[in-house]
Amino acid sequence: MTEILFMGGFLLLVALLLTLDLGVFHKKDHAISFKEATIWTCVWIGTALLFCLFIYFRAEWIHGIETMDQLIAINAKHDHNLALQGLSFEEGLKLYRNAMSLEYLTGYLVEKSLSIDNIFVMIMIFMAFKVEKIYYHRVLFYGILGAIVLRFVFIFAAAALIQKFHWILILFGLILIFTGIKMFLQRNKKEDVDAEHHPVVKFLTKYKLATSKFHNHDFFLKSEETGKWLVTPLFVVLLIIEFSDVIFAFDSIPAIFSITQDPYIVFFSNIFAILGLRSLFFMLESVMDKFHYLKIGLAVLLTFIGVKMLLPDLCGIHIGTNVSLLVILGVLIVSIMASIFFPPKTEK
Repeated sequence: MTEILFMGGFLLLVALLLTLDLGVFHKKDHAISFKEATIWTCVWIGTALLFCLFIYFRAEWIHGIETMDQLIAINAKHDHNLALQGLSFEEGLKLYRNAMSLEYLTGYLVEKSLSIDNIFVMIMIFMAFKVEKIYYHRVLFYGILGAIVLRFVFIFAAAALIQKFHWILILFGLILIFTGIKMFLQRNKKEDVDAEHHPVVKFLTKYKLATSKFHNHDFFLKSEETGKWLVTPLFVVLLIIEFSDVIFAFDSIPAIFSITQDPYIVFFSNIFAILGLRSLFFMLESVMDKFHYLKIGLAVLLTFIGVKMLLPDLCGIHIGTNVSLLVILGVLIVSIMASIFFPPKTEK
């Protein structure tokens, strides 16, 4: 019951933040400037860090831990690997709070990093359908609402499966290693979205459910000929972005389960990373081509996380969350700095 109440409070907080975002600060359609996007990126990152601070001081509220026996049970259930033997409840609680906040922060950084690759695809989708920039924010806003629902289902379903079938972690690890190697081999492949032959477009066209006409920021339009409601190209773009997010979730969610097996921490870090995805999109859309080594960095990151997930079962080696955080930060910093100081040679 405590977990349900905490989750309900968290979802109310997210609903409040989203309502303020669209209903107050972005009530009118407009093209988001780099300055505005940077400010909002800082706001969302700051909010995520405040939540991390809350976990650092009150992590036990998530599962309603009030006794040492409950703490030991939660530690075993979610595989936190905390050495609680011989500690008092207060000492164990302090250790637990540190671990939970570090897991959340590392998971948030992993999801934030992998979402950058998602931004590449989003840019191509908007360009392929020739969407006006003033409507980008609206599409991404509703895309995030769908992503929150889908991530909730994926994360808690995966957590339930992991509790029952531990070998799923090995499968996740292999998937991440495969994805990392594939991303490295295809790092120079040009991203492209075929607007005409995309499965979503083909389905809607086949059953005559869509119109080819944009109608301001509307997602639906009533046909003057048949009187039926049809989806506009803007809604098609929204569906394709949701479709793309499902595909990316198969990488990002297993990646965070390598950091923590607590589904609540996985969900919280995922949601805060997603909430800041729109502002990050607008901040990076004009400079994405500058970070040409970022693909390599993300490939290394996915491979490292996949190997980390396999080591406990194959070799009995556990890589700590603090080490993972340092490796992730190191890989990102090196790939970004390399992109800045070693730009590709321009062809004459």
